[in-house]
Amino acid sequence: MNSRKIKTWAWVHKWSSLVCTVFMLLLCLTGLPLIFHHEIGHLLGTEVEAPKMPAGTPRISLDRVLDIAKAQHPDRVVQFASQPEDDDGLWFVTLTPTPAPTDDFKSIAVDARTGQILAQPKFDEGFMYVMFKLHVDLFAGLPGKLFLGFMGLLLLVAIVSGVVLYSPFMRKLDFGTVRREKRSRLKWLDLHNLLGVVTLVWLFVVGSTGMINTWADLLIKYWQYDQLSALLTPYKNEPVVAVNERASVQRSMDAALQQAPGMKLSFIAFPGTSFSSPHHTTFFVRGSEPFTSKLFQPVLVDAKTAQVTASPKLPWYLTALLVSQPLHFGDYGGMPMQIIWALLDIATIIVLGSGLYLWLKRGNTVPAAKKNPAHEPPQVPGAAQPTPAAAKAQA
Repeated sequence: MNSRKIKTWAWVHKWSSLVCTVFMLLLCLTGLPLIFHHEIGHLLGTEVEAPKMPAGTPRISLDRVLDIAKAQHPDRVVQFASQPEDDDGLWFVTLTPTPAPTDDFKSIAVDARTGQILAQPKFDEGFMYVMFKLHVDLFAGLPGKLFLGFMGLLLLVAIVSGVVLYSPFMRKLDFGTVRREKRSRLKWLDLHNLLGVVTLVWLFVVGSTGMINTWADLLIKYWQYDQLSALLTPYKNEPVVAVNERASVQRSMDAALQQAPGMKLSFIAFPGTSFSSPHHTTFFVRGSEPFTSKLFQPVLVDAKTAQVTASPKLPWYLTALLVSQPLHFGDYGGMPMQIIWALLDIATIIVLGSGLYLWLKRGNTVPAAKKNPAHEPPQVPGAAQPTPAAAKAQA
């Protein structure tokens, strides 16, 4: 590249990196405990588990489960019901003041075999809740999600521009060189570049999937407008089906599972909620394989008649969203993948921190070309690389 192109790429890299660095550092720090959220929940005693019982122990009716949960908060409506991916002996029932989306919810954990209330977990408090909210939306709701999505986009720009700059600025050094005998700032520069190369692909994947996740609310609303609305034409202008007019939820679930043989129930969205319609109970089922277990298939059941009315395939953009969520946190491969994700996350924290250090120390350095032009790579003023994109243009 000629000097003009290098200067342009260095400007893009510098400002995209500087703007997003602090927020990316926050996301890496908060994301680290979230990788092990189940394990931390067990240690803190906040993870609810159904007691062990012999295989084949009969389950009580889902209608009975919902009645037991609703009796704890009779002034609320059932919004969702779900089962953990690895435990069908447990139901989590979410109750809210209205079917509309809200942060004011109560969760009841009910044993699917005995109907015993095992816990009323509070998901809106504690250390993990704070980590989750900071990581997802900075406690700012949808605007916070979109802001972090924009920071993720800047991260991707910084990674791409860093890759472009890596070759011209590191061509005089062997790959992986860390000049330990040089001054501290050059050692951190080399370490920054080396760890940047190691984490390059991982951070691009995690950054892109994280950006997609910030669009979740908008993608769901678009799906409701684009596809779900067409399925609801026969119900146009009808109000939300009243609770006393609804058919048995157990019968509706049986009909949904018959529509999707070989699949397992993930969660249920009741009429009027954000994942359903005013006239349907929507059952989201999933596959049984490691990959397909992350992909949902909605089955819409008429809330009055318990008859299946539609089972639409999810559009590509919702499929991409569902794939990106577990990939973002390393949920596909169990503990080995979680450990790998954690190590790469720690390496990224070092890269981000070293990038900030290099930027803050940029004015205390004698130009490298005057000291040792044969062995130190040329540096572009102000182009500190605070992201793990391996490239570096640095004052």
